Amino acid sequence: MYDVSTRKRALALVSQGRSLNSVSRETGISRAALRSWRHRLEPLPRRAPPPPGPPADGPAYCYLLGLYLGDGYISTHPRGGHYLRIACADAWPGLIELCRQAIGRVRPGAGVHLAQKKGCVMVTSYSRSWPALFPQHGPGRKHERLISLEPWQQELVDAHPWEFIRGLIHSDGCRVTNWTTRIVAGERKRYEYPRYFLTNLSPDIIRLFTAALDRVGVEWKKANARNISVARKASVALMDAHVGAKY
Repeated sequence: MYDVSTRKRALALVSQGRSLNSVSRETGISRAALRSWRHRLEPLPRRAPPPPGPPADGPAYCYLLGLYLGDGYISTHPRGGHYLRIACADAWPGLIELCRQAIGRVRPGAGVHLAQKKGCVMVTSYSRSWPALFPQHGPGRKHERLISLEPWQQELVDAHPWEFIRGLIHSDGCRVTNWTTRIVAGERKRYEYPRYFLTNLSPDIIRLFTAALDRVGVEWKKANARNISVARKASVALMDAHVGAKY
């Protein structure tokens, strides 16, 4: 048995470029022991995971990107790799299933599990590739840092804008029914009309959302700095056809 200082001294000789044979002859320590110490005391750095390549399913990725920008985040596992977590409210079981399916299509073979939290389900998946697939990942809250798409992401969103819009609405948006009253022939009548809203604190995410709406011909208005409204009848009909209410 050798103490740590003896091991480090022997490894220092190896690090000078000397062969295990010569160090073994000088120190009397076997080559097998030297090889074992080298790996235990000075392990070789882990290889970086290979680039994940383009998403396996473009439409599913754009939908998942919208969910991630709204209610998702990436955390690092202590032993390496990352978790993608998307929070989905208990009130929308259909959304939970759509999220689970989208993750499976973007990263086939990656496990997906559901963790019940107070008022929501955390749809979670482990992969070393999540930061590369969602480079918007970073420290702090999304609305406190720059959010922009990489060129390859923008190409996908341009090709599948409705899926991106749908993901954002399903995460941070809603379809509501507003009402008003009017006097018609001396009688007050109530009128109802549907409207879509998106609420997000990030001006960059708001910009990405409205750019996608412009691309598909949906008219929108900024209710305030954090709320986008779609109320025109033709635009609501488009949203109903391609997005629909959460369920």
